[in-house]
Amino acid sequence: MAKLRYIFIFLALFVSACSNTKYLAPGQKLYTGAEVKIDDKDLKKSDAGQLKDNLSALLRPQPNSSILGLRFKLWVYNKTRTNKRTGLRHYLNTHIGEPPVLASSVDLVKNSTILQNRLQNVSYFLAQVNGDTVVKNKTAKAVYAVHAGPSYHYRSIKFPTDNNDLDTAVAGTAKQTFLKAGNKYNLDIIKNERIRIDARLKEEGFFYFAPEDLIMRYDSTVANHQIDMFVKVKDATPDEARWIYKIRNIYVYPRYSLRDTSLKLDSAVKYRWYNVIDPKKTVRPFVFKNAVLLQPGEVYNRTEHNNSLNRMINLGPFSYVKNRFEDVTPDSAFLDIYYQLTQYKRKALSLDLLARQTSANYNGTQINLNFKNRNTFKGAELFTLTLFASSDLQFGGTSNGYNVYQFGIQPSVTWPRFISPFNFNTDNAYIPHTILTAGYTLVNRTKLYNLNSFNASFGYSWKPSIHKQHDLNLLNLTYVDAASVSQVYRDSIAHTRNPALAHVINNQFTFGPSYGYTYTNTSEDYRTNTFYYNGKVSTSANILGLVTGADTLKGKVSKLFGTPFNQYVKLENEIRFYHKLWANNKIATRLLVGVGLPYGNSTVLPYSQQFFIGGPNSLRGFQARSLGPGAYNLPPSLNTGNNFLADESGDIKIEANAEFRPKLFSIVEGALFVDAGNIWLLRPNRLQPGAAFGSNFINQMAVDAGVGLRFDLTVLILRTDFGFPLIKPQLPASQRTVINGIDFSDAKWHGSNMIFNLAIGYPF
Repeated sequence: MAKLRYIFIFLALFVSACSNTKYLAPGQKLYTGAEVKIDDKDLKKSDAGQLKDNLSALLRPQPNSSILGLRFKLWVYNKTRTNKRTGLRHYLNTHIGEPPVLASSVDLVKNSTILQNRLQNVSYFLAQVNGDTVVKNKTAKAVYAVHAGPSYHYRSIKFPTDNNDLDTAVAGTAKQTFLKAGNKYNLDIIKNERIRIDARLKEEGFFYFAPEDLIMRYDSTVANHQIDMFVKVKDATPDEARWIYKIRNIYVYPRYSLRDTSLKLDSAVKYRWYNVIDPKKTVRPFVFKNAVLLQPGEVYNRTEHNNSLNRMINLGPFSYVKNRFEDVTPDSAFLDIYYQLTQYKRKALSLDLLARQTSANYNGTQINLNFKNRNTFKGAELFTLTLFASSDLQFGGTSNGYNVYQFGIQPSVTWPRFISPFNFNTDNAYIPHTILTAGYTLVNRTKLYNLNSFNASFGYSWKPSIHKQHDLNLLNLTYVDAASVSQVYRDSIAHTRNPALAHVINNQFTFGPSYGYTYTNTSEDYRTNTFYYNGKVSTSANILGLVTGADTLKGKVSKLFGTPFNQYVKLENEIRFYHKLWANNKIATRLLVGVGLPYGNSTVLPYSQQFFIGGPNSLRGFQARSLGPGAYNLPPSLNTGNNFLADESGDIKIEANAEFRPKLFSIVEGALFVDAGNIWLLRPNRLQPGAAFGSNFINQMAVDAGVGLRFDLTVLILRTDFGFPLIKPQLPASQRTVINGIDFSDAKWHGSNMIFNLAIGYPF
């Protein structure tokens, strides 16, 4: 069988090559690529391999793309040639097909020169490159023979020694230099060194200095293939580039327009250390106190300047910020700064229409009507008001008409500053925000119940750096009241004896602070490995519960405004790791661990704070909220079509996911995934045997696997996943592993095990 496989592959490659070359005109040769041969015996294998990869990437043109040696796109091009400008053949030819790359398009001399220059730029000053063509039948490849020669290393790095301001400043950057004695000469690093020095000088007031004002000279006549590097300021550097500039006046134009031709300095309003020019008084002057970081008399600093621009955009009302510096004193070094801000339209109204499908047999739609006022009290406050309505309709054979309808309103106000009796100063690129939200939602689950849900929160969000974010809510308040409960639902509670059913409709009063921390560098696409972490701690009524001595287990239930309040501590952690592979392929992994500790006035977490598992963003081989807790499984005698089964929930959650994301073609990305996890109760419950967390929790982990497709539509990622279970923890221990029963050709197995998920965005 192995021999037959190799013969088949050989025949496929041969047929592919022949089928593509037969379309060539007489004398034409199909270019199959280039080979770089390095003949230096003294080079280490690792250095030679790295050189070979770097040089190969510079060669042009690239041959026709291939998969396992098959030039599929070239084959499509040849098979769909047409003179028509429309139609399927034309589309395939121009969008999928790829014209042949001919050997005649290869410039051996030019490529050899490029490779030789590159070698000289990375320390091989004596390098020689010669190119040649190797022809075989109707194909040809290029071969470049490389003799790199010895590499040159730095013996010493010398910075300026003069005592003037500029030379002293350049010399002061020497400790952080990229150029190290013993390292190989590298032109790219030298260019980056000039940029590094310029960036450092911009922090010290050298406003007009540029990287081009530095000259990097080297002496390669030193013995043993060594060089001395000299960092020097050009003699022709103008006086302005040698001066240290300070700030004189700062002007802010909150309502700038291109039609404005006058500076209007006579209408300037002085506020603290800056001037605001806003004749129509659209924004109150204090708004820019946390955005204008440079001050008169201070030395110019580029970091503070860039942070100021970023903060002005983050204020909210402004769509564009333009700045201008004016050298105002020819005989001395002072600058006036003009910040010109263009405003968004103050008020905006938008309508969002959403559609969704879940693995719990629901089709959903939602409509949001959003109103925004970006400058509500003329202090850059953002007021939003959202009215929403949604429906989730159950379909399929399990449908009993238990549809879900929600209606609600959510107002919020965001201030671009700390609203606090204490003064907090931040000087980075990010504006802190104070956020006040409130909301009301009516949840109608037909035939079952109506719930009134009220919520409010007040807190802060701020970023100390581009990677880190803190979210502190001083108060989160939630009150849930069951407006009505049907007899069908009450009968289900009595029949199933499932505490989760009763827990949904219990009045819930939760209040307390929460804190979340996020670290991520996933936006930095140049990294091979990226990381995301989010940790959150939530609490409710801990102090009040301690003061009142609440202890539900001993029969002492405390109330607030006539309603028992929830008392708990909840910890959540999420870690994601992404690794880039070849050709834009990726591996994505995630670990979730959450624990809720109800105590004092509570024996279980409130339903809104409990953990759930399963569905399109969780374990994709199980229906949403249908798994767990632990190994608990509702007895068949209680699982009848006349009973409504509540979403399964728990106090503890562990979940792990791994996904391979290969780039397929165009906008399509694939996925191969494995998910594992479960939820558990913190304390045993006699009505739910096997639901409590214990030492055997590993044996109660559910596992699934599956495949999927992602469609990058620019504005969103459309995702489809097909998942199926491998381990079902609700089955008896000897029957939990169901991988042996997988049979994709069996319609019965497919119907009861294969879960389809349609969603927006990546699962993690």
